[in-house]
Amino acid sequence: MAAPIWVWAFYVALTLFPSVLGNSEGDALYTLRRSLSDPDNVLQSWDPTLVNPCTWFHITCNQDNRVTRIDLGNSNLSGHLVPELGKLEHLQYLELYKNNIQGTIPTELGNLKSLISLDLYNNNISGTIPPSLGKLKSLVFLRLNDNRLTGPIPRELVGISSLKVVDVSNNDLCGTIPTSGPFEHIPLNNFEENPRLEGPELLGLASYDTNCS
Repeated sequence: MAAPIWVWAFYVALTLFPSVLGNSEGDALYTLRRSLSDPDNVLQSWDPTLVNPCTWFHITCNQDNRVTRIDLGNSNLSGHLVPELGKLEHLQYLELYKNNIQGTIPTELGNLKSLISLDLYNNNISGTIPPSLGKLKSLVFLRLNDNRLTGPIPRELVGISSLKVVDVSNNDLCGTIPTSGPFEHIPLNNFEENPRLEGPELLGLASYDTNCS
């Protein structure tokens, strides 16, 4: 006697579910690849026809085939970041430093609840630091130095108790430097070379970001 059709449907869904997860992450990463110029072909192995991206170079996965690291520092890449990166919910390390990435930091990076390290330093990134990064409660390292970022340092970052390293030096930030929470222990030289960024002695003034944009 043939099994009811719902049994077969359940079996197919059960066997394909991990692949669906893998493909969604692969799709997100392939969207990033398409947004980048890669003259040295470091992304050549990023093949969207594979079940998941765990065999791609510069990608690390956990035992469940979920992406945990993107290691593309100093890879001669240009282009821009994509909102789809926010779909990599198990990502712990986003290493894209020392490239020529332009555009803004996607607000969607605030969805990366497992993120430990966000290293975007030494690029050409502009726009503001998204307040959504304050949702990254596992974040330890935030290095955004040597870009073209503007606007204030989001006060939402003060609520990340795990934050140990913040470097936003050599940008065009404005407003004042936070002094509470993890910022109590961040060296002031990590805020240098921001001509419009004021010292902590002004913190608490209601108008700290009135002319900051």
